[in-house]
Amino acid sequence: MRAVVQDRYGTAAVLRLENIARPEVGDQEVLVRVHAAGLDRGTWHLMTGKPYLMRVAGLGFRGPKDRVPGRDLAGTVAAVGSGVSRFEVGDEVYGVGRGSFAEYAVVRADRLAPKPTILSFEQAAVVPVSAATALQALTDHGRLEPGQRVLVIGASGGVGSYAVQLAKALEAEVTAVASSGKLDLVRSLGADHVIDYTREDFADSGQYDLVLDIAGNPGLRRLRRALTPTGTAVIVGGEDGGDLTGGMNRTLRALVLSRFVSQRFANFINKERASDLDRLTTFIDAGQITPSIDRAYRLDQVPEAMGHLAAGQVRGKVAIII
Repeated sequence: MRAVVQDRYGTAAVLRLENIARPEVGDQEVLVRVHAAGLDRGTWHLMTGKPYLMRVAGLGFRGPKDRVPGRDLAGTVAAVGSGVSRFEVGDEVYGVGRGSFAEYAVVRADRLAPKPTILSFEQAAVVPVSAATALQALTDHGRLEPGQRVLVIGASGGVGSYAVQLAKALEAEVTAVASSGKLDLVRSLGADHVIDYTREDFADSGQYDLVLDIAGNPGLRRLRRALTPTGTAVIVGGEDGGDLTGGMNRTLRALVLSRFVSQRFANFINKERASDLDRLTTFIDAGQITPSIDRAYRLDQVPEAMGHLAAGQVRGKVAIII
């Protein structure tokens, strides 16, 4: 099969297209013929090997354990393991696998769900990681309730574009923070209010019951100013924390601070589970979530897609057509 591979960490220059063997399917796994894949920030981190803390955590010290990058995917079932009963060959599915930048990828059955029928493979492929992260941030960790005021910082990106739509679907009043050139996008996603961070400080615009910090760079004092006295801030990743820890210092300070103030800070590692995909399908089928695709690239254009993502130019999501 054709696949994008890398043998060392680095920029997009380490990626190349090769013919390699198809992966073997395990008892609890599904082999998917990939029609489209999604590109998320986590895949970029796995390509670069940064922050370095990831390497110590077991993802490969000198180079990635998985030669084929990519996680999000949508496609058709090509084979199922002996312990899998939910899927059959030919089913259209979407989910989170290993090595989705390839013609075939293996996915654990508990990270896979039937593809929403109203979405194309391209649209479905950009949903799993980012939309599930937004869902967990809002519900599991943000404990969002109808009628609450929500601030989404980084609303024009992959996770943010879903967070705005999901928060509206969950009956919240949503304020979206983005740059000047992306305000039209977040308005189209249903945000009640928008803030251009190049002209206005979100911390001066009011107090919110829940703040989703997806941009990864506001100081804790600014987040506290934006919160109600008992509000919650959920930190989703961190892009400005340096190569060593990737923002973990700020996250740890936030968790310690939560023990001494009435406001609550939370952060989390996204869980990849079919139950979230099934719930997202419900929102999609109801017309409450629509994937926003900035661009689609061919498999041989993955390095170009990575460069586009790294430049911070993406509005919504990027898809890879296999």
